[in-house]
Amino acid sequence: MPFGNIGIGGLILILVIALIIFGPSKLPELGRAFGRTLSEFKSATRGMIDGDKDDKDKAETPEPPANSEQKPRLTAVESNKG
Repeated sequence: MPFGNIGIGGLILILVIALIIFGPSKLPELGRAFGRTLSEFKSATRGMIDGDKDDKDKAETPEPPANSEQKPRLTAVESNKG
């Protein structure tokens, strides 16, 4: 991984460059947006994992068979011939 060895100096350099590019007023907004994005991603992945567990639980409990033999309903039709 090319970015695996970022040290303290590299991290400080990245933060200084971000401060220069975005300015001090935009950095808190960017941090909040990044935090919201991470929390939404985390909750979505948890939902997918929990959904898989729910699907497994549903697969283990058998559902009663549906009544496939349904009788057709006939209705009477009156004709008004005069």
